[in-house]
Amino acid sequence: MGAGRRGSVGAAALLLVLVASSLLAVARAAAVGGGVDGGGGGGAGGEDGERLLRLWTDGGGEAGDQEDDVFMWDEEEDDDEAEEGHIMVWGNGKTERPATCRNVVNVDTFGAAGDGDADDTEAFRNAWKAACSLDNAVFLVPAGRRYKVGAITFMGPCKNKMIIQIQGTIVAPEEPSEWDPRSPRLWLLFSGLAGARIQGGGVIDGSGSKWWANSCKINKSNPCKPAPTAVTIDSSRGVRVKGLRVQNAQQMHLTVYRSRNVRLAGVRIEAPEDSPNTDGIHVAESTAVTIQNCRIGTGDDCISIVNASFNIRMKNIDCGPGHGISIGSLGKDGTFAAVENVALDTARISRAQNGVRIKTWQGGAGYVRNVRFSNVAVDDVDHPIVIDQFYCDARGPCRNSTSGVAVTNVLYRNISGTSRRAEAIRFACSDAAPCTDIVLRDINLRRSDGDGGGEVQTVCNCAIGFDNGRVSPAADCLRSSTCGGAPDHRPDDDDDGKGKPVAGTMPAPILHTEL
Repeated sequence: MGAGRRGSVGAAALLLVLVASSLLAVARAAAVGGGVDGGGGGGAGGEDGERLLRLWTDGGGEAGDQEDDVFMWDEEEDDDEAEEGHIMVWGNGKTERPATCRNVVNVDTFGAAGDGDADDTEAFRNAWKAACSLDNAVFLVPAGRRYKVGAITFMGPCKNKMIIQIQGTIVAPEEPSEWDPRSPRLWLLFSGLAGARIQGGGVIDGSGSKWWANSCKINKSNPCKPAPTAVTIDSSRGVRVKGLRVQNAQQMHLTVYRSRNVRLAGVRIEAPEDSPNTDGIHVAESTAVTIQNCRIGTGDDCISIVNASFNIRMKNIDCGPGHGISIGSLGKDGTFAAVENVALDTARISRAQNGVRIKTWQGGAGYVRNVRFSNVAVDDVDHPIVIDQFYCDARGPCRNSTSGVAVTNVLYRNISGTSRRAEAIRFACSDAAPCTDIVLRDINLRRSDGDGGGEVQTVCNCAIGFDNGRVSPAADCLRSSTCGGAPDHRPDDDDDGKGKPVAGTMPAPILHTEL
């Protein structure tokens, strides 16, 4: 009996411990969920947003503490590095044993040829259905093979802890005529996923050369038509993309759309400098997106952030060639746009048309606010710092308007390097919605040696703010800027960086097809 009672007491104690552990786990999950949501309210601010708003004042030690809190960059999670290594070895065919506790679904098992010629779309589709239905699944695209895949949707939700392990090469059909007309804008679509990891060190190749040749930007006589985005992450949360290479997209390379808490790390994106509309990473209608340790060189923006995007963080970005790192374009066709709490910390931008840029159309509405660009090195860039509220990327002329997207609370700090053009800093803001609270701190820009030397300058129109610390070129115009209408010249995307602008002339407008 004594032994029986001791056993009962021990079981009861164990039960209490399990209950307490469960309650603690629930509390921690609730706390994490609250942190990701940023305090609610559409994800557009919370305490982080308030701290970011105060950062530009930098009023001493207290502001420094706030800065450390807001920009505490956690490195990519490495808890699963051992497992990832195991999966990599197995995917390379060096062992017959799959990763521990993982259900590996190999596309070859479902009939994928992997020769770069046969159409493997159906094999990928069937393999995905199987993997998505399994716990702890690995959707494996093995190394050393080349899979031709057409437009396809990898639809969730899937079972827990899904891993998409891309070690080989996925290549799109080369001929636009082969494309599924039901999916004119999408190639590889990952939708409705939660907590998935996309990784493996493989290659996603959009075979975009014939799409580019048909672009209205290359041949003005061609109609302007949409082209597919190579990889789209849509309506997802907690997705991690790590160590992939995306190249030669038909149009944009990687889009994060209508998603939350997405991290992109160690991604390499490449396309020729003259490939049209080939944005590297495009963020739209998303919250809490981190882009870190990425190398991007394309024919358009390295990173573009557009409407309804909040709490976007970028760090250690290598950009160029291309059009720089941009917020926008926003407000086209009179639309409302909102972008808030965007931070770039540490970037190298070289051989690009722009460095860091905010671009909005006349006639729009809404706001861009609480933006910080810091620790940026520019090399041979046309215009290192740009706000352009007269952005116009259309075949016909853009009309003046009495409304615009407001740009406020923008900090540029520790930006240095060389500018190909005399106008290194250009704030072309509108009478309808002047730019306010624009701050330059510790700026050191000079003319590229190969462009005739000479001085660089800051040009302001309807831009109000101040400079702090050493700022070169001087930005006295921020303190005395008046609203005098649209500028005579602006840095358009068709500006090839050669020669000097001619006063009173406008470059031929071109069409940029955007989401």
